[in-house]
Amino acid sequence: MKDILNKTKTELDTILREKREELRKFRFDSAGSKIKNVKLGKNLKKEIARILTVLVSKK
Repeated sequence: MKDILNKTKTELDTILREKREELRKFRFDSAGSKIKNVKLGKNLKKEIARILTVLVSKK
């Protein structure tokens, strides 16, 4: 969490975009039953929420 707080707004935006893409890919692969780590989706959602929280607090 501390590493997220030290990043700039542009860095957070790029990380957020990457995490959302990973979540989209996870959902697509889980529909096709290719996923072995089912906790990955939950962790990605938490990371996205953390990044969004930091972005809102930096405004």
